Amino acid sequence: MASAICSYLPELLCKFPSIDENLMREFKKTVDIGFKAFVRNYTNFIDVVKQPLQWFLNSLESFFVNTPWFIILALMVAIVWLASRNIKITIGAALSMMAIGLVGLWQDTMVTLSMVTVCTLISIVIGIPVGILMARSDRIQGVVNPVLDVMQTMPTFVYLIPVVMIFGIGKVPGLIAVIIYAVPPMIRLTNLGIRLVDKEVLEAADAFGSSPGQKLRNVQIPLALPTIMAGINQTIMMSLAMVVVASMIGVGGLGKNVLQAIANQFFTIGFLNGFSLVAIAIIFDRTSQAYGKRLQKHTEVVHG
Repeated sequence: MASAICSYLPELLCKFPSIDENLMREFKKTVDIGFKAFVRNYTNFIDVVKQPLQWFLNSLESFFVNTPWFIILALMVAIVWLASRNIKITIGAALSMMAIGLVGLWQDTMVTLSMVTVCTLISIVIGIPVGILMARSDRIQGVVNPVLDVMQTMPTFVYLIPVVMIFGIGKVPGLIAVIIYAVPPMIRLTNLGIRLVDKEVLEAADAFGSSPGQKLRNVQIPLALPTIMAGINQTIMMSLAMVVVASMIGVGGLGKNVLQAIANQFFTIGFLNGFSLVAIAIIFDRTSQAYGKRLQKHTEVVHG
């Protein structure tokens, strides 16, 4: 039917007009050559940028992997208890980590935990200040929001290409790829939390002569903390989700095992490593949610 209609119409109306193929080929070639030249010219600077990230990641990974398992387990259980104050969540976290160790995935889990921890910390360091700037300026929000949209909707395999071209193969490129994927919710929810602070509370702070910095530190951030905690929760979840993809460019741990299981069609290995990722995600999720609820109750008591 469509071909019959097109037989009576000009080609321009049936075939979408496109840029000349030779012109597009030259454009792609120019961009690729220019990008590669940029990377070659700034290799020394790129190495300087990579070095502290490499050191931080290697140091934390060494701590997680080389510290006796019972110390790491005790630390994790203590952190979960202090954050959640929930005995069920604490026992669940302990049993989950013991199950991971029993199936022989303790070391790989520690590698993944170190990666997620570093990614989360860097995302917080980047996300909170950017979110605060967005909350203070509609113009900055208008500029940053489209960037965040691209970061969240761009297929992960696409932005792995420039990351690998610039930084090569290894843990640091994987770390950067995970951060690109995981930092947007941290920025968005920080911005949202500060914007949702009651205007009457801000007016009261102004009446007491608070400076913008004092309002931010003493009023806006404390009241926005539950929302900011939700951002941290989402950042952790997205970091764990991205770990498998990042393993394609040299990140080890559970993600690497999952990729090997896919390549070799090993169902059991894939399931066990997937279970370990799910267990870590649930531990982080339940702990951060419980901590966020505690913060919410605290703010309601103090400011309600």
